[in-house]
Amino acid sequence: MSENSTGTNGPSGLGTPSKIRIVVADDHPIFRDGLCRLLALEEDFEVVAQAEDGRQVLDVLQQHEPDILLLDLKMPGLDGLATLQRLQIAKNKTRVIVLTASDDKNEFVQAMKLGTSGIVLKQTATELLIKSIRKVHAGEIWLDSHTTAAVIRQFVANEEAPARSFPPPPPVRERERSPLSQREREIVALVAQGFKNKEMAEKMFISEQTVKNHLHNIFDKLGVSDRLELALYAIHNNLHTGR
Repeated sequence: MSENSTGTNGPSGLGTPSKIRIVVADDHPIFRDGLCRLLALEEDFEVVAQAEDGRQVLDVLQQHEPDILLLDLKMPGLDGLATLQRLQIAKNKTRVIVLTASDDKNEFVQAMKLGTSGIVLKQTATELLIKSIRKVHAGEIWLDSHTTAAVIRQFVANEEAPARSFPPPPPVRERERSPLSQREREIVALVAQGFKNKEMAEKMFISEQTVKNHLHNIFDKLGVSDRLELALYAIHNNLHTGR
């Protein structure tokens, strides 16, 4: 995959893609060690260090400068959110994926405001965690399907939140060929507000298939691959209000 070759901190060799360098931070040794063993099975991953609390995280990141930090929110001493605050102040470039057993949506929203690039629940299948690491390393944002709507709604409602506190929007690839029509802009706004296809169809007095057709065209024009990328693009480009 192309995202596997985008690392810049790993060892480089002729024809050998750089590995994604990972730090795992969790206060439960059995979980932490087991996760590290799983990640080590992936040829493009390298676990460079572990940490059991936030203060260790700060030291380890300074020492190793990894690509990805897998961060538990519930740690003794300096917890996950406090650690994210420190990293944001320090303008640390390591991309963070929160790996948590918590189901507190407010914590998820706060984590995203503090620069988190992904949220993965600990009960998630291993292959999805692996996929999230590669996606985040490639510059994308990863949210569990259960957290997406809550995060987007919070950001849409909280207009006074400074734009710089949110991770950068997905890049618009070289495929934007023509501007969005007024109807397409309306659909983009509704997607960003959390409406489903059927709800949009009813609201706009069109068929659900017509909504799907519009979405297909919008994805193609903007170069986004799913509704989350579209919603984030809309928020960052002030399209989420429909104005």
